[in-house]
Amino acid sequence: MNLFEYFREEIIAALGRLPLPDGLDFGKVAAEPPREAAHGDVATNAAMVLSKAAGMKPRDLARLLSVELAKIPHVDTVEVAGPGFINLRLSDRFWYERLAGILRAGPAWGRSGKGAGKRINVEYVSANPTGPMHIGHARGAVFGDALAALLEWVGYDVTREYYINDAGAQVDVLARSAHLRYREALGEPIGEIPEGLYPGDYLKPVGATVAGTDGGKWRSLPEDQWLPHFRDQAVAAMMDMIRPDLAMMGVTQAVFTSERALVEAGKVDEALAHLTTLGLVYEGVLEPPKGMLPDDWESRPQTLFRATQFGDDVDRPLKKSDGSWTYFASDIAYHWDKFRRGFDTMIDVWGADHGGYVKRMQAAVKAVSGGKAQLDVKLCQMVNLMKGGQPYRMSKRAGTFVTLRDLVDQVGKDVVRFIMLTRKNDAHLDFDLDKVLEQSRDNPVFYVQYAHARIFSVLRHALQDLPDLHDNLDFLAEASLSRLTDPAELGLIRMLAEWPRQVESAAEAQEPHRIAFYLYDLAASFHALWNKGKDEASLRFLIDGDRDVSLARLALIRAVALVIASGLSIFGVTPVEEMR
Repeated sequence: MNLFEYFREEIIAALGRLPLPDGLDFGKVAAEPPREAAHGDVATNAAMVLSKAAGMKPRDLARLLSVELAKIPHVDTVEVAGPGFINLRLSDRFWYERLAGILRAGPAWGRSGKGAGKRINVEYVSANPTGPMHIGHARGAVFGDALAALLEWVGYDVTREYYINDAGAQVDVLARSAHLRYREALGEPIGEIPEGLYPGDYLKPVGATVAGTDGGKWRSLPEDQWLPHFRDQAVAAMMDMIRPDLAMMGVTQAVFTSERALVEAGKVDEALAHLTTLGLVYEGVLEPPKGMLPDDWESRPQTLFRATQFGDDVDRPLKKSDGSWTYFASDIAYHWDKFRRGFDTMIDVWGADHGGYVKRMQAAVKAVSGGKAQLDVKLCQMVNLMKGGQPYRMSKRAGTFVTLRDLVDQVGKDVVRFIMLTRKNDAHLDFDLDKVLEQSRDNPVFYVQYAHARIFSVLRHALQDLPDLHDNLDFLAEASLSRLTDPAELGLIRMLAEWPRQVESAAEAQEPHRIAFYLYDLAASFHALWNKGKDEASLRFLIDGDRDVSLARLALIRAVALVIASGLSIFGVTPVEEMR
């Protein structure tokens, strides 16, 4: 239960009992935590947003509404504050019932049907298959995967997808690089890798495999004969590296769509023909860009898409000078394909360097779908790899970048995933190899994992001290929870009760990092209660001779562990029961 949604409904019901004009719009009425915890448990802006339409001063309407709000079960006090905000303070019994409800709900606590089964396509990673995954891909992979899980938590039907960019100039460069390694495998000295080709050792096995299978068959043939074969071999080999790297990170996507397959199936021609029938494709000459002209600028007739009709800054080319389709044309076909597969809500996760591509792609989606589909693009900023506060390069094995596999081998999947989600996706992130392995509160993944492990350490001791105890959530829900009277204990219950609201608001904003902040604060509140028990024996979790208090406190911390595990599961992080 999202308790703030519950109280919003109760507030609207109370408004309905007042002598107010008919037809008032309650859409802006909110129930949320007060800015200051000392002000109460629930705050509402109802009087502020309705006073004008009701023909009353905000404070007058607030006082009138307060009388009705005081009748809501478990509301202890109602206070009008400031210009007309209303703060509600709830009874302790309300919080004890919430804790029991959390335990009875178990792992389902916090899940909701808010998404109502609506289909969403989340496309992420989608790296060019020109080499192994690197640290730059890690952030988009983790963010996209966590966003998909977050949306599933609140009831959306999510399809995770990877778009394989296996057509175009970069893949041809990959094929030429693989051919060079093929000649090397045949014993030919190749010297320094020519500028413009991929230098990493990861292409050596591709060349060796072709040499072992075909011998010198391709050595002396012209490029137009060997290029398609090496392109296919190299792309297949790269995807055979990328899929295990993603799996190692806990990233699994249900759909892999090939750009080349779309092109070869005529889907690009089909999509552009569709736009042409709509009058959205024409032959024209683009105005030169403002400022200094690029060296490759040429004013020539081009096949253009009327992107400006859909919010873009300029119309966009669909064909290159050699008559082949642009990347943009292929991307239009791909997104139209997604729309025709039943997705009118699409989320693409891209690197920050693609920011200039967003408007044209959103314009294209509006055009091909007749305005029925929406594309939301999430840009992920760069990750700076550090060690001891200084920039760090882990390996040269891949050429010019740090591989994802190297990173995970050094610090572990869980650390990589959690740290990648501690900042908003469009904010820069420093990944310090020393700090992410520190065992301190400055390392958020350790701090949260340690809270979970500490709780299970207490439970193991309790099972020894209380022979009839078993770690059963329904059993703990029946404990005498009214024995939890310390403000820190009640504060912890309040935090647990906020979990449904936290997860729904994070999903609505599409910001998984909010879960990281919540988990850190929850862990901090638990650790603070642990430390109070060290200083004050009466607040320890297990009290000799007072079974009821011990069970109540075990119920409380078991609920904390439950919520931490749920949050970590959204992140794809394993909650540990022992720190090693």
